[in-house]
Amino acid sequence: MSELTPENTQAPLSERLRRLAPSGVPQDDRSRMRMVVDSLVLHLHPTKVPVQTLSWTYTWGLGGLSALLVTLLAITGVFLEMNYTPSPSQAYQDIQALRGDVWFGDLLRNLHHWSANLLVVTSVLHLLRVFFTGSHRSPRELNWILGVGMLLLVLGANFTGYLLPWDQLAFWAITVGTSIINYLPLIGPFLSGLLLGGPEVGAPTLLNFYALHISFIPIGIVILMSYHFWRVRKDGGLSIPKKAGVIQEPKIERVTTIPNLVRRELVFALAWLGIILVWSMVVPAPLEGIANPDISPNPAKAPWYFLGIQELLLHFHPFVGAIFIPGIALMALFLLPFYDFSPQSVGVYFRSQRGRSLAVLGVVFGLLLTPAWVLLDEFLLDWSAWLPSWPSLISNGIVPLAAVLLVLVGMDEIVRRLFGAVNEERILFLFVFIFTVLIVLTIIGIFFRGSGMALAWPGTNLIH
Repeated sequence: MSELTPENTQAPLSERLRRLAPSGVPQDDRSRMRMVVDSLVLHLHPTKVPVQTLSWTYTWGLGGLSALLVTLLAITGVFLEMNYTPSPSQAYQDIQALRGDVWFGDLLRNLHHWSANLLVVTSVLHLLRVFFTGSHRSPRELNWILGVGMLLLVLGANFTGYLLPWDQLAFWAITVGTSIINYLPLIGPFLSGLLLGGPEVGAPTLLNFYALHISFIPIGIVILMSYHFWRVRKDGGLSIPKKAGVIQEPKIERVTTIPNLVRRELVFALAWLGIILVWSMVVPAPLEGIANPDISPNPAKAPWYFLGIQELLLHFHPFVGAIFIPGIALMALFLLPFYDFSPQSVGVYFRSQRGRSLAVLGVVFGLLLTPAWVLLDEFLLDWSAWLPSWPSLISNGIVPLAAVLLVLVGMDEIVRRLFGAVNEERILFLFVFIFTVLIVLTIIGIFFRGSGMALAWPGTNLIH
């Protein structure tokens, strides 16, 4: 508040009211507050932005939504941390207390749980949007790498937070998920023991996961996200949307960030906050009985975002399915800007008209070939029985992997020869196909695996 002087107090009432904002804050203070807010906004955004990038259908607001979810997770996480003890004897009781004894505790937990799951989805979709518009290319290669790194940290945050309720679902999902680490050659058992704090999931594991979940991983996300935003400005802002087949660069018209962009972001954020809040009020976060190491559920599944990898374990040798294939795919994702580097189609969704057709073809092939492979491997293929004298790594790992690679090479030749696809269109096709395969494998793992991880119709007896 400004200082009251005789001159101020002797002024007419109407004049004194004019000098005050509706909130009772002097206009000078209001101006300073607005300058602070504007300065904060302009640290995240340039002063002006191209009109084309304001189009809803170009970015879908996925980057901003992901940042909003990170903020919501931080706020709800602080309140949950105040009512949680990371010990097996108390953790489950604290979750139960949140549901019934703490004011709005159940709502806060629901908000935190569903925001975390939604963050996985929005992070993946944001990565897809950047790839499909060619925005991972020069000069944005580093920001692409940062984005992939943040996606891994988001998965790590979800994975470590999954155990904290200490119920049956969490205990056995983490048991299955961490068992994959053991398949790493030489260092696998050491890393598994370091993460678990012992040979199996127990009290040290809960403490380790809690420490990672509330400190190291969030700090990493905030650092990378801050640098990511700065790099967007450093690299010239968002890529400019263009139409397929248009060679001439679009005329760039710029408008001020405030209010043109900020107003859209505010409406978008409020709408999504309302959606998440209503969903969290209606749909409770899952919670089963307290964790019991002596009773294993059947089937025991990893968290949903790792079920695609768990599904691979059913079709390949563990090293090939859990380590080699995901490792090669992740390395290819990190290095994508360095072999998919054509600058002509930056800003064009799916590269070209032909690229759009090839993307649809990639989805169709993925939807058809993946279930076919799963069914063949379930009922017909038996590599180990056919090659009994061969080591399992070869008979059930390298041989089926070679068959899959032959299919990929064959499809690449089809799009190159029959469709005349150029390099960037071929990469687009293979990317879409592999991503569709991962989605189908995840859906199969969630809905179509029953007792003993055998194929089953959802909610019914086994298929065979």
